Amino acid sequence: MLHSVLGQVEGGLQDPDLLVGYQTADDAAVYQLDEETALVQTVDFFTPVVDDPYQYGQIAAANSLSDVYAMGGVPRFALAIVGFPKSGIDPGVLREIMRGGTEKLREAQVVVAGGHSVQDPEIKFGYCVTGLIHPRNVLTNRSARCGDLLILTKPLGAGIITTGVKFEKTPRDVLETAVQWMLRLNRSAAETALGFEVHAATDITGYALLGHAFEMAKGARLTLHIDPARVPVTEGARQLARQGMLPGGIESNRRYIGSTIRWNGTSELEQQILLDPQTSGGLLLSVHPRDAEGLSRRLRRSGDLGAIIGEVREKGDYLLEIGG
Repeated sequence: MLHSVLGQVEGGLQDPDLLVGYQTADDAAVYQLDEETALVQTVDFFTPVVDDPYQYGQIAAANSLSDVYAMGGVPRFALAIVGFPKSGIDPGVLREIMRGGTEKLREAQVVVAGGHSVQDPEIKFGYCVTGLIHPRNVLTNRSARCGDLLILTKPLGAGIITTGVKFEKTPRDVLETAVQWMLRLNRSAAETALGFEVHAATDITGYALLGHAFEMAKGARLTLHIDPARVPVTEGARQLARQGMLPGGIESNRRYIGSTIRWNGTSELEQQILLDPQTSGGLLLSVHPRDAEGLSRRLRRSGDLGAIIGEVREKGDYLLEIGG
């Protein structure tokens, strides 16, 4: 929503040192300081996705850091963003949220430099994260090349699984698996990718795999072909989807993509999985075909997934082709 509104507002200052702004729906802004250094900056916050406040803080931190990793940057410091009720909830809950976030940032070697809080009837938490990158090493979501293979580094299903939690339908082991993936930093995947010819990258969050793939295809003016049979999904997510544990974001993401997709007979269940909004999801990498298998193996050795889920093709009638 914010992206569409910003596009309607005229009169903003133009600056040639702003290498990446909001116009391309990329993961973070990039501002060049000199020939060797650019800042990468992003902001993200959301309401609780798990009941445990400590884990919620950790997940929010990992999610906020992810945009910097997706751009190829190294996060350095963060400012906390907090919305918390004036009364009715033990302040110790906020302390646990902050403790979780701070410890996850420490794992990433990122310092907390401050923040801002407001009274809000609903808890919200996240960070504004600032990182560094060489201007020539910026990875965007619009630089995929025809012939590239697409690699995904975490499984899908988090939105469906956490929706099931609200209705007490999600088995404990299914939730624990999803939480472990949400807690995992995209740091190792981003660092591993540096040794290979990666042309474009984005992280998978609220717009789901297909929403972010749509932005990648649109930016590159190419078509992304995705094989749903090769897309990793957290065990238990499909069963919960069959039970109707579907977040509202699925249909929002379907509307966002619109008529730019051809499903080629993909089942409704698989469509829901591919449109499922993620929290602290993995990276989608567009990789030179020569390097894809090697990168996939290296990612798996480091504990990430390295699923090759599709390829980049010349632009056809649709930006996204699923199956077929």
